[in-house]
Amino acid sequence: MMGNSLFAGCCRYVAELLFWVREETSPGERSPLVSDHSAMGYEAAARGPTKVGVSESALGPAPYPDILLGCAPCEYLRSEEGTGQDFSGDEQTGEASVDSCQLPAAPGRPARGSCAMAALLPDLEQESTPPLDYSGQRRACQPCEALAGRSSSFRSNEPEEDTRRSDGRDSDHRFPAFSAPQCSEALVRGQSAGSGSPLAKSRVLACNGKATSVLGGRGGRSLSGEPSSNPPGERAQVAQEGPSRGVEEEGSDGAGAQGVGCLSVDPKVGVGGQFSLEPEWEADQRLRQQRRKRRKKAASVLEEHPSNITLMNGDGLHENHKEETPQNGHEEADPADDGNDQEVIVIQDTGFTVKIHAPGVEPFPLQVSPQEMVQEIHQVLMDREDTCHRTCFSLQLDGNVLDNFAELKTIEGLQEGSVLKVVEEPYTVREARIHVRHIRDLLKSLDPSDAFNGVDCSSLSFLSVFTDGDLGDSGKRKKKGTEMEQIDCTPPEHILPGGKEKPLCPLQPQNRDWKPLQCLKVLTMSSWNPPPGNRKMHGDLMYLYVITTEDRHVSITASTRGFYLNQSTAYNFNPKPASPSFLSHSLVELLNQISPTFKRNFASLQKKRVQRHPLERISTPFQVYSWTAPVAEHAMDCVRAEDAYTSRLGYEEHIPGQTRDWNEELQTTRELPRKNLPERLLRERAIFKVHSDFTAAATRGAMAVIDGNVMAINPSEETKMQMFIWNNIFFSLGFDVRDHYKDFGGDVAAYVAPTNDLNGVRTYNAVDVEGLYTLGTVVIDYRGYRVTAQSIIPGILEREQEQSVIYGSIDFGKTVVSHPKYLELLEKTSRPLKIQKHEVLNDKDEEVELCSSVECKGIIGNDSRHYILDLLRTFPPDLNFLPVEGEAMPEECRKMGFPKQHRHKLCCLRQELVDAFVEHRYLMFMKLAALQLMQQKASQPEGSASLENGSASPTAPFPENGAGDSEKPLLAEVKLEDGKGVENVSGLDQVKELTETIASDDGAVDPKSREVIQNACKAVGSISNTSFDIRFNPDIFSPGVRFPESSKEQIQDQKRLLKDAAAFLVSYQIPGLVKDCLDHTMLPMDGATLAEAMHQRGINMRYLGKVVDFIAKTPARTQLDHVYKIGIAELITRSAKHIFRTYLQGVELLGLSAAISHFLNCFLSSFPNPVAHLPADELVSKKKNKRRKNRNLGNADNTAWTSTSPQDLWKNICLEAKSYFDFPLECESVDQAAEMYSLQKITLLREISLKTGIQILLKEYNFDSRHKPTFTEEDILNIFPVVKHVNPKASDAFHFFQSGQAKVQQGFLKEGCELISEALNLFNNVYGAMHVEICACLRLLARLNYIMGDYSEALSNQQKAALMSERVLGIEHPSTIQEYMHLALYCFANSQLSTALNLLYRARYLMLLVFGEDHPEMALLDNNIGLVLHGVMEYDLSLRFLENALEINSKYHGAKSLKVALSRHLVARVYESKAEFRSALQHEKEGYTIYKHQLGEQHEKTKESSEYLKYLTQQAVALQRTMNEIYKNGSNANIMPLKFTAPSMASVLEQLNIINGILFIPLSQKDLENLKAEVQRRQQLQEALKRSDQLESEGKVPEGREAQPSPPLAAAP
Repeated sequence: MMGNSLFAGCCRYVAELLFWVREETSPGERSPLVSDHSAMGYEAAARGPTKVGVSESALGPAPYPDILLGCAPCEYLRSEEGTGQDFSGDEQTGEASVDSCQLPAAPGRPARGSCAMAALLPDLEQESTPPLDYSGQRRACQPCEALAGRSSSFRSNEPEEDTRRSDGRDSDHRFPAFSAPQCSEALVRGQSAGSGSPLAKSRVLACNGKATSVLGGRGGRSLSGEPSSNPPGERAQVAQEGPSRGVEEEGSDGAGAQGVGCLSVDPKVGVGGQFSLEPEWEADQRLRQQRRKRRKKAASVLEEHPSNITLMNGDGLHENHKEETPQNGHEEADPADDGNDQEVIVIQDTGFTVKIHAPGVEPFPLQVSPQEMVQEIHQVLMDREDTCHRTCFSLQLDGNVLDNFAELKTIEGLQEGSVLKVVEEPYTVREARIHVRHIRDLLKSLDPSDAFNGVDCSSLSFLSVFTDGDLGDSGKRKKKGTEMEQIDCTPPEHILPGGKEKPLCPLQPQNRDWKPLQCLKVLTMSSWNPPPGNRKMHGDLMYLYVITTEDRHVSITASTRGFYLNQSTAYNFNPKPASPSFLSHSLVELLNQISPTFKRNFASLQKKRVQRHPLERISTPFQVYSWTAPVAEHAMDCVRAEDAYTSRLGYEEHIPGQTRDWNEELQTTRELPRKNLPERLLRERAIFKVHSDFTAAATRGAMAVIDGNVMAINPSEETKMQMFIWNNIFFSLGFDVRDHYKDFGGDVAAYVAPTNDLNGVRTYNAVDVEGLYTLGTVVIDYRGYRVTAQSIIPGILEREQEQSVIYGSIDFGKTVVSHPKYLELLEKTSRPLKIQKHEVLNDKDEEVELCSSVECKGIIGNDSRHYILDLLRTFPPDLNFLPVEGEAMPEECRKMGFPKQHRHKLCCLRQELVDAFVEHRYLMFMKLAALQLMQQKASQPEGSASLENGSASPTAPFPENGAGDSEKPLLAEVKLEDGKGVENVSGLDQVKELTETIASDDGAVDPKSREVIQNACKAVGSISNTSFDIRFNPDIFSPGVRFPESSKEQIQDQKRLLKDAAAFLVSYQIPGLVKDCLDHTMLPMDGATLAEAMHQRGINMRYLGKVVDFIAKTPARTQLDHVYKIGIAELITRSAKHIFRTYLQGVELLGLSAAISHFLNCFLSSFPNPVAHLPADELVSKKKNKRRKNRNLGNADNTAWTSTSPQDLWKNICLEAKSYFDFPLECESVDQAAEMYSLQKITLLREISLKTGIQILLKEYNFDSRHKPTFTEEDILNIFPVVKHVNPKASDAFHFFQSGQAKVQQGFLKEGCELISEALNLFNNVYGAMHVEICACLRLLARLNYIMGDYSEALSNQQKAALMSERVLGIEHPSTIQEYMHLALYCFANSQLSTALNLLYRARYLMLLVFGEDHPEMALLDNNIGLVLHGVMEYDLSLRFLENALEINSKYHGAKSLKVALSRHLVARVYESKAEFRSALQHEKEGYTIYKHQLGEQHEKTKESSEYLKYLTQQAVALQRTMNEIYKNGSNANIMPLKFTAPSMASVLEQLNIINGILFIPLSQKDLENLKAEVQRRQQLQEALKRSDQLESEGKVPEGREAQPSPPLAAAP
């Protein structure tokens, strides 16, 4: 242990060389498991050791927290605005102090001799609210990790870093034992650290740039992206395109200099984390050695994920579920899951090239991977420009036909250079139809109508309009043309600061490619189909009818040999071949011969098609709908018509055996094996694919049901009560049909039950217990109705529900049954879901044991699987909205007006809230126990009396179930003085050891210690009295459920726990959310991102009124103006949505567009009395009307909607806001609302359209005209479904992503980059090429490429991220705006200035549309625009943007913040360039004052500002002299030349980096050498320690070992 202390001392010395160290007080009472991931405030720091603030710098979260901040806030560079990055991954082991390190910033780029190190903020310092809740990543480096210690019974939040350390000291502390599986080599992880495996000590795993995609993946492309031998458009399958092109190539060096150092911190060292630096060349040496070793090995070792690794797959909404340790819900884990069981998987090394010979085309090479299937080569050929018109062919190798589903590695004789022949095969009817469909797809490939109509998973993307095509290859060409004259920088009028107009048309700019070249006038099925029997026997398969652009009408026969002209006309059938017949194997070849225009236009169409970015062409996993669309011409399309009318249920033409058995597919994919990585990838991929197909089919079915196109299975019942089956999916409507929900709120309860049920399904799926099955569930809102689509349990329709249910209750608790198998399965889920096993009484007063809520039903299907359904009350009830007689709520709740009667009694807490509450209690538990143990220690000689009294001890008041106010003094006491910090650590460690020993039932614990734990357990409400274990009983307060007398006390405890949870939401979570918004760690931009931010903290939307109210009462109200506005807009549009829902139910299909336009007029138009236009045929006789009324699902009068007026609607909106959200809206019309709350009508239109699925015509709307209504029925184009579904996750990929983030955050950029490239590979394997998580991955990768100096690679990755965000989230989603901003920065770095400006202008326009100008994010955007304009010498324009940014920053950050100082400096620089020195001086002086006040005279930044002031003064004086000279001597004046400097691109880029949160910190060679010497010394010590350890233990290391604290620094000799 001596070595440790010695090293600690040395490290302190080195740290002092580099940084000055300061102490901080404890970062508040936040749970150790909920990270406070912002770095500390500059200002706070400057004022000395006050309470931790949130940095001006870290003022933004990542929307996907891309880069984690470390735990000890290192505020070097408090100077550089927007930079508070820290690299300390060290744990503050229980001690409440934080070491802050400050590095002096150096102006400008690092000198050649110095070494640059990059620091990052959490993904560009300001970002919108996270679209994905990677709650796991935020926990990757928690302070208090050791404090929390993790008793074995509560391990759900172990940081990913610690994956299975077999020994507290790994061979190199800085690397998690979990490193990347290699591209061509698999990964090594876990136990190997101590096991002597030759790869055990590898620190970095190389991506050799040529390796194939990850194992098990189909179609693996090489990691180096497109194979170099292929032309760019050759391979449309981006799915496997790996991003790490050349990141690790031997020659390429990240940031340029040879010894770039990456700073990292040892997360295991304990209190004073030790810094170490390793120059990359050393890592490179090691890499090369490893590569040489590895090339000799054909097999690599792959170790299974230990089952106690946290798998938190956040999806922003509900999905941060955690997988638990084996005893926490994985008892059924296979013996094979044991970490020691390593399996060997042989992986072929790399891809190889084959030659393709196709008819009529020159032979060409194609790079393939051994894991690909033959089928995938087919796909590539069908996509290639020169072979795309072939569909019916086989591939032959030496005359043998290859099996389509064979993997290439299984084919004998297939090797580098083999020749594959494309051989045309005879057609069948199926093949002929597929061929015609494919040709039609090629003809329509540039037509966006599918995206506007929301079909076939097409969606819009406009990025190429602003980048003039693909940035990748053309980027290199553009570099040459950077002369200033060519750049037109004038922004469009409507995006200038202060503009009043917010036009809608620019949202979808005209894409030149969309005026597609017309190849044919008509291509359609002939009316002579199908061929008569005698023609079938001549090989006729079907007939087509074509009109060419030259107006030639021809009939074509598709026969087994191909396509030829026949002699039929529109009215005469003559199937004989025409002369000449032009027989061709492909339809395109035939049409090329009969129509010169077709030949010319088809060729150029295909050229354009392959030039488009592949990500613009592939479909998205789930349909994205556009709320605006231009006027579209409706063209003839035989395939579309056929699809619509030949009920093509579930795409049966591709599937043998007609319709798909969805239930079987969903359950079979879950049963796939998951023992190793390839198996898990295959399983997750199958689950994801089936889910997205099921969602698409369910959506189509639900629309058909509401449109009246599906026959009910109970047609005689009332319309509301009908149920439907279509395509093996069961559909039911959201009405309370049999008074099922009578006690819960009737129809309102029936409406919310499906979403609650979906949340339950999502949760149980995430826990993923083997043997327990849930139904495929999708909830669709369409035309005012809610439809639930579910897969069908085999056999359920053949028997009565009463007979089927063997667990749970079908009548909300009157009759209850249980079943041992279900109890066993559900018990495995009870720990991760925090559900308590409990007894209830049935109607015969018998006790029945349950492990879920009563209405959760268990049914064994005919397939013998155990299904659970009706999971609507998986989570405990929310008592704030469930008043119960005789139950008093805690004080905090009463202050906010709770409990409040809600419309239904199904209000549940969200899973995120339950998790946060339990974490909060766990921290409390540890602190309480530690405090008592220490008191026990202190008073051991004289008074054990105080402890014997248990909770009577005056110094440790254990409150019963300590909630509310009693918690505060208690926690205040737990916070020890800094001096006692070390003791505290050991105290917490003792607690951990104690709980583990007690849990293992070891008699060795003395009774006093046992009592301490018991007291702590009792105080926090744990259900066990030997370890921390909080669970909820979901049946408490459920109407109709009775509990046995014996569990009375337990029920009281549970009631108290529920009240505490309700109080926790109100007193911790809501203030926490508002604080995050105030600190700008959350930056919502629209309603959806605000809802996501609330959901992440576990706050339901019904609390929205309370959140807005809380903001209104906050002292810093003006700094929350943006959130307040979004909240009000959200209140208004949600209330309007509720009204619109019932409004639509009374509308017949023929009046739909009139009704919707009337509603929008009443909602948004200033026109005082819009009149609804009834469709003309409403005037038909009344008799007819009566007969029709029955079909209408609602019971309202069909024309009631016409009587709605704006006054009525707004009155109802205010009433709805009051009754549902408890918020008083004070407005009687839209104009009053817009004025009072400064809302934009266009923003309200966007919000209501997205929430209700309305699609409107893209044109300019005049909302303010008092003479005519804004909308007409022609403006309503469509109404789409709003779909909620489960999002299956890629868990392995997610781990790599987390590890990569942790690495980056420790400063290991290359390793981080590799891990993230690998994550990208795995994401691609599971999700295909398009997914929101791949988007996050690409963004972080681009960021790393940029920091490591690879600008073009950054550009390429960021382009993919921006494209993907447009496609999967929407063209104006807040994340898309962020992606555009990042892309602009990288374009600027690549000298593509005009592109950078276009992208920034686009981002600003979208921001104006989505929110408006008054938003903190707009300041960052305007600073970016202003800097780029400054760089191209557009000074006046630049000033407009920079001064606007200054104004916004002053409002949202306070006039004295560092943000404002930086803003002033930027403005001063432009005034200097304009030679207006007086204005420049004024702004710089203000900035200097702020720096001096915040950072002190001696700070680097203050000095820089002072220097710049001197320079400006000199320039001003020189100018004045010159002017005086001119006045004095007139034209003879002797004028000294003045220096007017245009800014250099490098200086502009440097400023851009600073405002976007990217810094380069120079480290001198001496610093590097010092630290390197320390590292080597440390490693030698470690080796020695390890050897002595091995001698001691000879084999097994005791389990508690890794928790032992290292000796504290104070003990250093």
